[in-house]
Amino acid sequence: MKSSEGKTGRVFVIRLEDGDKLPDCLEAFAKENRIVHGQVILVGGIGEGSVVVGPRKSEEMPPEPMLLPIDGAHEVIGAGVIAPDEKGNPILHIHGALGRSGQTVTGCFRYGVETWIVAEAVIIEFLSIKATRLKDEETGFTLLEPNK
Repeated sequence: MKSSEGKTGRVFVIRLEDGDKLPDCLEAFAKENRIVHGQVILVGGIGEGSVVVGPRKSEEMPPEPMLLPIDGAHEVIGAGVIAPDEKGNPILHIHGALGRSGQTVTGCFRYGVETWIVAEAVIIEFLSIKATRLKDEETGFTLLEPNK
């Protein structure tokens, strides 16, 4: 386990509108507001896109992602972490659960999902954190690397 200790900074409440694409719109917001590290909490509606629902074969490296298309309005609750890549760009790693008609899909939004009518996000900024997202050659993932 690796960690970095910090303090909370600003808190933002954001209304996403119909068609706003995640994670792109929150990464752009973070960049515009100079949020380097933070936590995202999300509730609302998702209308379309694709979520990563696991690797096809757990033992295969780098893993081939399984993508599940989302078509039609779904309720969503999600949580994620913002941290910069090696160039300083804020990258949001966000997972969520999407529900519709008694069925739930849980996955990563890395390939993009779009807001259906409205979603609400809270970003809690972290200060004094030392962590970067670095590409891991074995998995192909961009992993969070905290430093003390």
